[in-house]
Amino acid sequence: MLVDLVIVGGGMGGCAAALSACANGLRVFMTEETDWIGGQVTSQGVPPDEHPWIEDFGCTKRYRTYRNKVRDTYIKVFNVKEANPSFNPGNGLVSNICHDPRVSLHVLYEMLMPYLLTNQLQLCLNTKIISVQKIDKTIREMTFENMVTRERVEVKAPYFVDATETGDVLPLADIKYVVGAESKAETGELHALEESNPEDIQAFTYVLAMEYREGENHVIPEPEMYEFWREYHPDIWPDKYLSFFAPHPITKEKREYTLFREETGFPLWEYRRIFDKNKFDLQYKAGDITLMNWPQNDYFLGNIYDVSEEDREKHLYQAKQLSLSLFYWLQTEAPRPDGGKGYPGLKLRNDIFVTKDGLAKSAYIREARRIKAEYTIVEQDVSPDFNKGRTGKKYHDRVGIGSYSIDLHPSMAGRNYLDIKALPYHIPLGALLPKDVDNVLAGCKNIGTTHITNGCYRLHPAEWNIGEACGALVAFCIKHNINPKTVREDEKLLTAFQEELRKDGFELEWPEEFY
Repeated sequence: MLVDLVIVGGGMGGCAAALSACANGLRVFMTEETDWIGGQVTSQGVPPDEHPWIEDFGCTKRYRTYRNKVRDTYIKVFNVKEANPSFNPGNGLVSNICHDPRVSLHVLYEMLMPYLLTNQLQLCLNTKIISVQKIDKTIREMTFENMVTRERVEVKAPYFVDATETGDVLPLADIKYVVGAESKAETGELHALEESNPEDIQAFTYVLAMEYREGENHVIPEPEMYEFWREYHPDIWPDKYLSFFAPHPITKEKREYTLFREETGFPLWEYRRIFDKNKFDLQYKAGDITLMNWPQNDYFLGNIYDVSEEDREKHLYQAKQLSLSLFYWLQTEAPRPDGGKGYPGLKLRNDIFVTKDGLAKSAYIREARRIKAEYTIVEQDVSPDFNKGRTGKKYHDRVGIGSYSIDLHPSMAGRNYLDIKALPYHIPLGALLPKDVDNVLAGCKNIGTTHITNGCYRLHPAEWNIGEACGALVAFCIKHNINPKTVREDEKLLTAFQEELRKDGFELEWPEEFY
């Protein structure tokens, strides 16, 4: 099969790349390992983590369309009490559009529908990349396998985007990459380690969905590893892991959490709540629904890429058991304000992810393999300690903007949180381009960041912008018969490409008052 662009991975970056490339007339082949597109916002169960200006600026036009369609879907299908432009379906604390992952799945398919219906976009679900044919610095062909039917397909294209959650194309194509934490000598970063550590990778998480139905009993069978996780007390933790105590991400001091809102403590229930029943006029007696993606179910006992298949399966299993054990602890042993124990009315919502165990279809991966890029984003680029204005480094080759703090979760090397300020930043084109290959682009969390700057570039709007820029760049290169590195190196071509991005709804600068 021959197409214009192969996108490996149907997450947010992959979907955005497909939308951009198809809108520019390219024929696209996209694969996804699960049976859901959308990645972190759907199959991984993470409502959008966004910056405070997102309602007005700070994302691409297509990302804003996606957000608007999420709200519109609820307003169309429910009797919403107050349908306003800032309507938040879950009334969650983490986002202005905390919502059910199935709604994002619907919206993404709706946006891709024109291209799917005409076969301009060929989408293969449950499909994994298994081999790459590479000659010198050029990928010629990729082979994929459907994990259900075991059928294989070979696809040729002039360009490829790695939009997988863990940078799976990189080792198969022998593209140089970095794993874990760099050293101060390598990056000059204030918060880098004295010595590099490839095992210093952020925790991953298996999210689950739960509803609260007061007065009912929905207690699940005791998970197989419950006793282990019940007694587990990490050295970096102020209490047992299954408790309402965890380190404060910034101060590391002992922080108290609660399940529901009380006079003291941080209310976990409201953090990633995706359905607030009080927002709707309902005929059915439904309860609030939230997603469990909390400090207490971050898994950091081992990694799941660049390890043996046996270790990978072990850590995936243990991570699932951690989330189920935390849920069971909440049902049976969590201390209540009235002096009792447990909330048996918590109901595991298997239907939300359409999985037997109620867990998300795949683990939420915070940190992937990262390309050795033409430009690597370092802490100095985004830190207020190194930049005089209100934004980070304004790259000449910028292809978008984003904002989030440097938010690193506990690592597999035993390091605690690192949560420090980062300025609103720009996305450099050079970070999307691997040094040692000419026709592959990094389309999500695998761009040229460091372990530290990954903490602010890994969020939803930034991943979308990265992927969408990849699709636009491939179209520009095919149109002008040039390669991506030439676009970056030639000032006239770069200016022309950036102007096309602006016309297509990309924001390449923050508002004037930010500078």
